[in-house]
Amino acid sequence: MQGVNVVDHPLVQHKLSIMRDKNLSTASFRRLLKEISLLLGYEVTRDLELTTKEIETPLEKMQAPTIEGKKLVFASVLRAGNGLVEGLLDLVPAARVAHVGLYRDHETLQAVEYFFKAPSDLENRLVIVVDPMLATANSAIAAIQMLKDRGATNLRFLCLLAAPEGISNLRRAHPDVEIYTASIDRQLNEKGYIVPGIGDAGDRIYGTK
Repeated sequence: MQGVNVVDHPLVQHKLSIMRDKNLSTASFRRLLKEISLLLGYEVTRDLELTTKEIETPLEKMQAPTIEGKKLVFASVLRAGNGLVEGLLDLVPAARVAHVGLYRDHETLQAVEYFFKAPSDLENRLVIVVDPMLATANSAIAAIQMLKDRGATNLRFLCLLAAPEGISNLRRAHPDVEIYTASIDRQLNEKGYIVPGIGDAGDRIYGTK
């Protein structure tokens, strides 16, 4: 699919298969999500622009590659997005973090905003929007629009699982935002959950029902 990047690295696929098991403990699910977020993070940041600066190694001076531009932003769609952000911050500890509070109305499946906090100068930063599940895409579409309304112009969306319906909806609403995911699952069920999926990511991360 145009604008969709599936991370098919064997370690990503192996860890995802373990996470799908309904009998996996909360602690193990959380640990694996952190591990897989590191691997996904490598892919979503693969083409960051580099510049050079002079440093001195123990042997000589050299022009060393460093990331160019302002620090990137991980925008977590609360609450489940935080499960991915923890691993991403291990990969890029200097990154800024935005929090976008949205919940899905179980009757309408529409996203409802309850919180927003982001760094300044979003227009000058790469913003990676993070949510484990891209199901209907209503939350992702709303979160991206909120960030655009605050000035963000360079955005990507990173998730663990995506449904074809969600991909179509997000690409139609925000065709400028590329999607990175570990898997495109079969479809949504009548309740708007991804199948075969992993269940409710937030509940599995935090041990709630």
